Amino acid sequence: MRITLAPLEGVIDYLMRELLTEMGGYDLCITEFLRVSDTLMPERSFYKLCPELHQGGLTNSGVPIRMQLLGQDGALLSEHANRAIELGSHGIDLNLGCPSKMVNTHRGGAVLLKEPEFIYQLVKDMRSNIASQHIFSVKIRLGWDDPNMVDEIADAIVQAGANELTIHARTKVDGYKSEAIKWPAINAVSNKHDIRIIANGEIWNKQDAQNCQKISGCDDLMIGRGPLAMPKLAAVIKGSQQPMTYVELLHLLVRYSRNEIAGNKCIYYPNRIKQWLNYLRRQYPQVIVLFSKVRTMKTTPEIVDTIAKELEHCFDVNI
Repeated sequence: MRITLAPLEGVIDYLMRELLTEMGGYDLCITEFLRVSDTLMPERSFYKLCPELHQGGLTNSGVPIRMQLLGQDGALLSEHANRAIELGSHGIDLNLGCPSKMVNTHRGGAVLLKEPEFIYQLVKDMRSNIASQHIFSVKIRLGWDDPNMVDEIADAIVQAGANELTIHARTKVDGYKSEAIKWPAINAVSNKHDIRIIANGEIWNKQDAQNCQKISGCDDLMIGRGPLAMPKLAAVIKGSQQPMTYVELLHLLVRYSRNEIAGNKCIYYPNRIKQWLNYLRRQYPQVIVLFSKVRTMKTTPEIVDTIAKELEHCFDVNI
């Protein structure tokens, strides 16, 4: 089994990758996407998105990083792919699943799922320009609005020569509705195509992972929102650890806050910690009260102070 930490734009950045991968269980991380438009971006853009390139494309805990690209120009995407690999990326991932309205409006991400023939040419162009020893993976959804499109889309990608295919088992129109998950659709693809397929979507705990593997027919998984709700999820799935306690979680939140505030994205801290707390409510009922206190706060100091006091309170009542 290989477990990959998914990219979540504006949520799972290099600081979050660092925290999550050191808990064990991950075999690979995919970065947030680098948007490729009309010119080759400078090296600093690659390093900004993926600081791990400074250390051989590895997190501090030794998990390899693969950069993800988003765009529609095969030649330009290839240039960026080769630049990323030269800088230390462990292969390249192409985003064909992003549901963002802004991205789709500019003909990127999931909107390309409407055009299997274009996908074939795009992937073929990139594969022909990326040296064969480097893994070239593609991430998709089942389709734009029709899940039956996944077979044609997958066939285009396989025929074009990609090495790996990650399938998020919902269409773009499905968004992230839990009831819309369609793991059986992945099984149909994995039974037909000779390519490494990674199942993704609605994996929140160990039981979900096992159900997904059984229904999708895939041993390999990609998880993204799940680890935000249960930070040790990868290790829990692999059976090497138990979920962290609430006190351990609070220590992790304090550490994350310290790192985020010290980093170059400190202005985003209030929104990011609220996003994370919102996910954590799913696995930790105690977070419901904490989130209710923090959600209306606007400044970093008051949020940090509230989390610190929650930790102190836990010790006071011997939780």
